[in-house]
Amino acid sequence: MKKIVMMVAVASVCFASSAFAGSLNPGDSVSCNNANSITLESAGTPGDDRGAANAAVWKSSNFTTVAISLSPNDDQGFPGEGAAGAHKTGVDPRYTMGRKQVVLTKQTEFSRGDSIGDISGEVRITNIGTVGLSVTCG
Repeated sequence: MKKIVMMVAVASVCFASSAFAGSLNPGDSVSCNNANSITLESAGTPGDDRGAANAAVWKSSNFTTVAISLSPNDDQGFPGEGAAGAHKTGVDPRYTMGRKQVVLTKQTEFSRGDSIGDISGEVRITNIGTVGLSVTCG
């Protein structure tokens, strides 16, 4: 009987962690296990460091850490062809705003050589920025 109760408790914890949805404060971490998708969204406002949220994503499938930056209120900011002092850099002005959210989706039969494509197994997300980060494991 004790074994059955223990197995049910372990299964409940596994399912609960794979369906996590919530906000991570700076420095907080969360894990998703065998998720079909992981949504990361900046919970900041333009006054909060321009809404820029930063996350470190560690994947157990290939022991890789990838940094993701979401900057919905930020752009390249190179007016005047990227003038740096008195010298033009030749960088064309691009004022496309950054993204507020990104969705990582599970890919079947994926080569483990890629750094972000495989989200099978445990995926640990850590908020390494100064703005809140919303994480949903689906």
